Amino acid sequence: MIKQIAWNTFKNTGSIDTFLELMQVEDAEKNIEKMKAEQDGNYKNKGNSIS
Repeated sequence: MIKQIAWNTFKNTGSIDTFLELMQVEDAEKNIEKMKAEQDGNYKNKGNSIS
């Protein structure tokens, strides 16, 4: 969705800076989702230990 917003903004304004900034936001969101998924996996793995 952000990619589409970035593309439309670029087409309307011609500002490559805005396009690049929005693409960075999209990358940041993907990294956050990836980190959350990794954390969820870590918590699930910790619950399987035998004591």
